[in-house]
Amino acid sequence: MKMINVVNGPQDVSRIILGCMRMPALNTQEAADLIKCAFELGVNFFDHATCYGNGDAESRFGDALPLTGINREDIIIQSKCGLHFDRREFDWSRDDILKSVDESLSRLKTDYLDALLLHRPDLIFEPEEVAEAFDTLHKAGKVKYFGVSNVTPGELMLLKKFVKQPLVFNQLQFSLDQTQLIDSAMYLNNTTTDRSTDRDNGLIDYCRLNDITIQAWSPLQIGMFKGCFVDHPDYPELNKALGRIGEKYGVSKSAAAIAWILRHPAKMQAIAGTMNPDHLRDICDASKVDLTHNEWYELYLASGKFLP
Repeated sequence: MKMINVVNGPQDVSRIILGCMRMPALNTQEAADLIKCAFELGVNFFDHATCYGNGDAESRFGDALPLTGINREDIIIQSKCGLHFDRREFDWSRDDILKSVDESLSRLKTDYLDALLLHRPDLIFEPEEVAEAFDTLHKAGKVKYFGVSNVTPGELMLLKKFVKQPLVFNQLQFSLDQTQLIDSAMYLNNTTTDRSTDRDNGLIDYCRLNDITIQAWSPLQIGMFKGCFVDHPDYPELNKALGRIGEKYGVSKSAAAIAWILRHPAKMQAIAGTMNPDHLRDICDASKVDLTHNEWYELYLASGKFLP
């Protein structure tokens, strides 16, 4: 497994993260088997959110971990807070952050989170309240590291003005299908394609300049949740290229697609949301692959882009 030392964050953590959003679909023993499988593959980073299954994902993980024989201190548990679909709002207020963390700790059956991310922007957040919540959590030993999810450079700069702790993660959608993080740079000043539209205000460069590790979510998905592009009939050229490169390195098409993300010099992590141990093994084979410069471009262009 390829590992990374996060600047100002946890050290020696896996480039591939197991995303636990779908864990409520498993029973406790199945969840334990998956966690153990991931750990044996070298995955020591597990991603949660308070909204995943309305907390059931965290509860299932908390019940399953003791069955694995894995020591708590040997893994990274991350959760995210702020999304309240039941209340039809996103909330980064001090009291909501503190309450959410306490509830996550209870469900996960742990005394601390290795990382807490603010989950999508609260459009009317008060940065002073976020700073106060982070201080309280950090001083109490409830959270070691902090970050955000789907947050713009402007919002990051506003947070950084008030928050004392380094913001070490930004969880963003990125895949061979969803390449908005890099497209506008390729098609700068090009009016023949809407890919020239800057949709993120230079976010990937901002994160690199400020030592914020990007965690790529839905790395195999079409759009947000429209299925997987691997072996999908609407992506014939991409799958042909993934097959050729996968065959060269002795890995699956899924692994080749994840390797494309890991090859980017931003040194991203990739979140695998599968609950299938065999599929997880395939994905983790991406760690065996070091794409050449040319192969990276081959996959990018095969996904439907062009050189201007």
